[in-house]
Amino acid sequence: MLTKRKSGQASRTRLHTLMGTVASAPIDRRTFLRRSGLAAGGMAALGSFQLGTVQKAAAISPPQPGVPIELKKSVCTHCAVGCTVTAEVQNGVWTGQEPSWDSPINRGSHCAKGASVRELVHSDRRLKYPMKLTAGQWERVSWDDAINGIGDKLLEIREKSGPESVYWMGSAKFSNEGTYLFRKLAALWGTNNQDHQARICHSTTVAGVANTWGYGAMTNSFNDIRNSKTMIIMGGNPAEAHPIAMQHLLEGKELNQANLIVIDPRFTRTAAHATEYVRFRSGTDIALLWGMLWHIFENGWEDKEFIAQRVYGMDEVRKEVAKYTPEEVEQITGVPGDQVKRVAELFATQKPSTMIWCMGQTHHTVGTANTRASCILCLATGNVGKPGTGANIFRGHDNVQGATDIGLDVVTLPFYYGLTESAWKHWSRVWEIPYEDLLSQFDSKDAMETPGIPLTRWFDSVSLPKDKIAQRDSMRAMFIQGHASNSITRIPDSMKGLTGLELLVVADPHPTTWASLAVEAGRKDNTYLLPVCTQFETSGSRVASNRAIQWGEQIVKPSFEQKDDYQVIYLLSKKLGLADKMFKKIAVEGDRPVPEDVLREMNRGSWSTGYCGQSPERLKAHMKNQHKFDLVTMRAPKDDPEVGGDYYGLPWPCWGKPEIRHPGTANLYSTGLHVMDGGSPFRARFGVERNGQTLLAEGSYTQGSELTDGYPEFTMAVLKKLGWDKDLTAQERAVIEKIGDDINKVSWSTDLSGGIQRVVLSHGCHPYGNGKARAVAWNLPDPVPTHREPIYSPRVDLVAKYPTYPDATQFRLPNIGFSVQQAAVEKGIAKTFPLILTSGRLVEYEGGGEETRSNRWLAELQQEMFVEINPADASERGIGDGTWVWVNGAENNAKARVKALVTERVGRGVAFMPFHFGGWFQGKDLRAHYPQGTDPYVLGESVNSITTYGYDPVTGMQEPKCTLCQIVAA
Repeated sequence: MLTKRKSGQASRTRLHTLMGTVASAPIDRRTFLRRSGLAAGGMAALGSFQLGTVQKAAAISPPQPGVPIELKKSVCTHCAVGCTVTAEVQNGVWTGQEPSWDSPINRGSHCAKGASVRELVHSDRRLKYPMKLTAGQWERVSWDDAINGIGDKLLEIREKSGPESVYWMGSAKFSNEGTYLFRKLAALWGTNNQDHQARICHSTTVAGVANTWGYGAMTNSFNDIRNSKTMIIMGGNPAEAHPIAMQHLLEGKELNQANLIVIDPRFTRTAAHATEYVRFRSGTDIALLWGMLWHIFENGWEDKEFIAQRVYGMDEVRKEVAKYTPEEVEQITGVPGDQVKRVAELFATQKPSTMIWCMGQTHHTVGTANTRASCILCLATGNVGKPGTGANIFRGHDNVQGATDIGLDVVTLPFYYGLTESAWKHWSRVWEIPYEDLLSQFDSKDAMETPGIPLTRWFDSVSLPKDKIAQRDSMRAMFIQGHASNSITRIPDSMKGLTGLELLVVADPHPTTWASLAVEAGRKDNTYLLPVCTQFETSGSRVASNRAIQWGEQIVKPSFEQKDDYQVIYLLSKKLGLADKMFKKIAVEGDRPVPEDVLREMNRGSWSTGYCGQSPERLKAHMKNQHKFDLVTMRAPKDDPEVGGDYYGLPWPCWGKPEIRHPGTANLYSTGLHVMDGGSPFRARFGVERNGQTLLAEGSYTQGSELTDGYPEFTMAVLKKLGWDKDLTAQERAVIEKIGDDINKVSWSTDLSGGIQRVVLSHGCHPYGNGKARAVAWNLPDPVPTHREPIYSPRVDLVAKYPTYPDATQFRLPNIGFSVQQAAVEKGIAKTFPLILTSGRLVEYEGGGEETRSNRWLAELQQEMFVEINPADASERGIGDGTWVWVNGAENNAKARVKALVTERVGRGVAFMPFHFGGWFQGKDLRAHYPQGTDPYVLGESVNSITTYGYDPVTGMQEPKCTLCQIVAA
């Protein structure tokens, strides 16, 4: 059992002694809090102790024999692999933890973060009470005072500046149900200015992949990678970022004698396992991918039959790829031509092959084009839709996939419906709120249908002149629930934004770096901290990277005055006068909406993505019966009475109502299966014809389909044409007719009865049609991806040939990346700041790091922020290993004081910094700015203090993977 506990330093011996007592005697929850010094006010004094180096951990004895143990299951709240945690609870106290042996995902294993999650609940550094900044000092307030003060100020700002002057920043740490309520609240408030962490991690994946073949998500699963013969990991480091997923990769490597090719500017711990390591210049992904495809086309290694049947526009890709000769690719990327050819041949001929990436590909101004290029490489070689193939995208937070799907995003309503009038009318029917009432909440119909401002630019929406912001007024308030400030680039500019806000609210288990930066920025009042519990202290569902949905039980109740996300959203909506509409079809017990009811409402509206079949009952049955699912296929035996034939977690799309018992879709776009066994073609979402060429599949279809060629998305008109409308029940037809307008336009995604999907599935066809994937995406800035230099490029000789995108207004704000790039060249920035700076993860910490740096088990393992620098670069600068240095950024006179790690992991001319640190700013320790007793054990500079301007034009993604810096001895 993982019952290890850590002592503090000498000044915390009393706490350690009490914790030991807690573990060795029968207790109830109240006694636990009292004895551990965590009762009202008991921990506040601890904030007065100076924190030195975290001392060695000490184990405590296991729970006392004879005391009843209740086992509860939840999902790890760190990365998106989806590991199950089995908690041992005694008298309401979480006393023991094990990785779940039955889970087909983590099969009895945890990484360092997963092994320590019990400490997230027990942490003494958590925010315990609502706090308010008064005259520059944090003071405790009641929940009533906090909600009333926040609500009154929000309504005042709305009256003065309109609903869009409030920014709603949500979280990938929400459950699905919390995400849905937060998105619904923003809609009823009347704004699309709402976003979450996906903007800064995989927004470019979603846009690039969805615009290629239909859905912007992982095609297969971690487990399915065991079937691969060739794996390319390009821009990911799963050995540290997704360690349990790495186990599946290594198993596949050993069982299949598979090729494991790691392409990365840095020799990572993942690269140490590679059969081939390719070092290349950060920001040149497309040139390298096209260099591989050049060899594939040149040698006839492409899958011609697959392309002919299932891909549109590959000839235009051939024309672009012809420009990327081995010589051109080497001068752009630094990779020798023979190595590019070797990797290309392996991927194209040693199949099945899979392409794996994380944020190394996405964190660029060309992030959307990068991910499209990876997909096109898969299409060209026929590596999609089969076991061991696909684009396997490793997501970062435990529910970032779910939060993305549920529309916590500036460009869409839940489940990718978009922001069109028809999309709003669909959700008005689901919510049983007249469309006109929803419209009246917005400044205008145009505002209702216009994408909001991405969180990467929130501070620009505060500090830019009003005439540069395409909405009624500047941003005046921000409500943040579960998002770190230090994850966003250009922190010096965000400090300016903090000074300009009239109201700042942070709802989180920890104060986060918002608290310390707010005080450093000079805020004196109208700043609130609301204590939210962890996901282990509530219940709900979350979505892993592979689209599988898992239900987490409430392990223990929240402590002190902490509330869960559902309660916070309910209390705020009630104060704002929106609760009656918000919870019209959702039961509320006390002040807590029932998450099962929230999921059922989601099921009623989520036809477009196939979230309609995963009822609470089915999800709970999966957690109960984990041991019945196959390790590789993730499928249960068909004859099982509870989960028969299901894929674990019912990965979306899971079509139709729950009673249809669609099994979920383990591998997207697999035509080798019947639709009721999880088979699917490419989605026909781009029309039926373009430039005289069909966009529907030719001669390719799922097993058992009654239509043996391509076909469009299903509407009532298509059903009538086929004569299948007669299969609808009278009740289904009545629901369809009630929608109004033209009944022929009612589709598989807007039919609330589920009848169209049911009928289509019964004929062996797929609701979204049978189309071709797009090698050419005519709606994107570069229909065929092309290499473009980073905004701050070290290769000024290449900028003229490969410039960034032209300046334009995007997401209501000017994107002046081209002007910034040209100015950098003219000013000689690359000479002053000659090192490429890239960033990434550590195994010990997660995201912005506030939660994990407040965990004593993890803080002991990684105690200081650092910068990796190559020995040659360090020698030239007189820098020794472990010495203090200044890392100077190319904008804002930005600087960060950190320790140097001299290592050959990074090549010459490259520096690396992890992005989990915060609590320092430009050499200044901000520990005193936290409310007493809530400062994390480990503080450090944020790499985003020195990152620079740069945004993907499709999604607003920031560019922290390839900026420039200079490093000097401190």
